[in-house]
Amino acid sequence: MSKAKKRVFSIVKAVKQNARERVGQPPPEKILPDPKQKALTKPKHKETLADLLQKSDAD
Repeated sequence: MSKAKKRVFSIVKAVKQNARERVGQPPPEKILPDPKQKALTKPKHKETLADLLQKSDAD
């Protein structure tokens, strides 16, 4: 069986570990809404008064 690999000291990892001990774990990532998907849900232009009147006449 081979020997375990010796760990190399990393300043970045040491600083992060120290910060986690003092402050705590960072919150999980927030998923940002996709701007293209958001744009598809909203109409590009508001309905005009004429369009609204035509819809109400059809009903």
